[in-house]
Amino acid sequence: MRYYLLIPNVEAEWQAKTQAEKDAVFATHEKFAALLEERGHTNLKGYGAALADPATAVTVRGSGVTDGPYTEAAEHLAGLYVVESEDRDDLVECCRLLATAESAIEIRAAELD
Repeated sequence: MRYYLLIPNVEAEWQAKTQAEKDAVFATHEKFAALLEERGHTNLKGYGAALADPATAVTVRGSGVTDGPYTEAAEHLAGLYVVESEDRDDLVECCRLLATAESAIEIRAAELD
């Protein structure tokens, strides 16, 4: 089964962190990636993908194109992992580590073709 691990963030909170605090978050991501491999989960990208600031987004709708994210909100999608796993429960346990550095981790299954 393929899972998308979605990482929400509040941009103002991230920008307020010191470089040492940001480095600690990045270190947790490195530990998380190692834990996935150790426990038999396949991280398809080999790392987490950080997304650019939402202010750089472009939204395309049938009615036209606008600058910025699709919704006005403080919280936005900041990054994601794409993981293949046969053990959802263990993947949830692994995500507990990442949740110590991030506000939350949303796990969504995706149908494989």
